[in-house]
Amino acid sequence: MGGDVRSPAEYAAEIDAARDRLIAFAAGCTPEQWRAAPLAGDPRPVGVIVDHVAHAYEYLGGWAGRILAGEDVAVDGAVVDALNAEHAAAAAAVTPNEAVEHLRRSGGELSGLMAGCSTADLRAGGGQVERFAQIAIRHPDDHRAEIESAFGSLNTT
Repeated sequence: MGGDVRSPAEYAAEIDAARDRLIAFAAGCTPEQWRAAPLAGDPRPVGVIVDHVAHAYEYLGGWAGRILAGEDVAVDGAVVDALNAEHAAAAAAVTPNEAVEHLRRSGGELSGLMAGCSTADLRAGGGQVERFAQIAIRHPDDHRAEIESAFGSLNTT
């Protein structure tokens, strides 16, 4: 969190903007790109990765909501890896329209949750709620940039 001070409304707007950039990317994919798995070491097709971001919005929002309700929420790499593996198996045939709708719905729900927070709410759970908002901003851009870079590399060889 160090020095990253944003209001709940700013977090919400940035979550929406990052989501919208991923939606635009997804909308521009050809059917071949959608089904390609261009990332070294990651067998997931682009479509599954895009829908994975929408799925991540759901679990980030769920965890944030539980924290805001006063629950202790333990999140670690193993929990996230299990959720991601389960999603990859379930989303193998996701269409671009389904993924975009999933992004709109789950991203909108998460940004709405963050917009409704107070500054104190962001600090709940030892700052976990704010960290979840930060992840929700970085996550779609990181995956989009990674895929765009891989596609660029594939086109120049």
